[in-house]
Amino acid sequence: MDAPPKAKDIRAAAERIAPFVHRTPVLQSCYLNHLTGCTLFFKCENFQKAGAFKSRGAVNAVFSLGANESAAGVCTHSSGNHAQALARAAALRGIPAFIVMPENAPEVKVAAVKHYGGRITFCEPTLSSREETLSGLAATTGAIEIHPYNNNVIIAGQATAGMELIEAIPALNILLTPVGGGGLLSGTALSAHYFGKGIGVMAAEPAGADDAWRSLKEGRIVPSENPKTIADGLLTSLGSRTFPIIRQYVSAIHRVSEGGIIAAMQLIWERMKIVVEPSAATGLAAVLEYPDVFRGRKTGIILSGGNVDVKKLPW
Repeated sequence: MDAPPKAKDIRAAAERIAPFVHRTPVLQSCYLNHLTGCTLFFKCENFQKAGAFKSRGAVNAVFSLGANESAAGVCTHSSGNHAQALARAAALRGIPAFIVMPENAPEVKVAAVKHYGGRITFCEPTLSSREETLSGLAATTGAIEIHPYNNNVIIAGQATAGMELIEAIPALNILLTPVGGGGLLSGTALSAHYFGKGIGVMAAEPAGADDAWRSLKEGRIVPSENPKTIADGLLTSLGSRTFPIIRQYVSAIHRVSEGGIIAAMQLIWERMKIVVEPSAATGLAAVLEYPDVFRGRKTGIILSGGNVDVKKLPW
């Protein structure tokens, strides 16, 4: 798929992945509505298979491959959520998954990749090291690369989360997601464009990893260099396929503080009684740090994942 996904591609992805993923619930919290002065709807991808929305794109990508394409397996680089999602999808298809992970990847995510049968190669925690290691691995194994986000089939899969949220709550004013490489954000923006009515799409990004905010401001992809944030799922740069979609359909990216991410994460744990990782908490952090933007609006927040090491909570 060379062109950005169309509505029919997203619907086809939803049908393709349905047997292998959850249609996750949409939850509310009266306390958080009162605290923020708006009506919040949380799409709980932390309840998704493999613990994150990444299962949607990974399953769509793996099950879109022909028999010859998939024969040698799949490979990717990922700090964790895409890694375990792809390992699981490959196991469902009965093919190997070769995963490049940074050496500082969370232990809980490394363990999950191993659980799903992924074959891990560790590298230095830089984008250049990830890409170089993956290139060598692909050449050695013959596995086909499934990029974590810069892949239109992945984007179509991720878009199904936003489509489901719009189907559940059609009268949303705002759809809000985290942004790292932009797969979830670009997919959500397309779903809002195709299936919503006047829904504004926004993103939340750590101030210490604000390359997407800078990219949108400057009109070009600004690489993520030495990002520093507790939100380990949001460290990567935007891609050549995600950025044009974001530039066209996303109205704003809000930078949030580390303290704000931690406070939002703790609120979700304590008030909603559900487990989310720091990346997933950035949306609520944005609502809390930019109250004038969201006050009085019906806002859908995609809680991107719940893969967190409970022995190393940040509070």
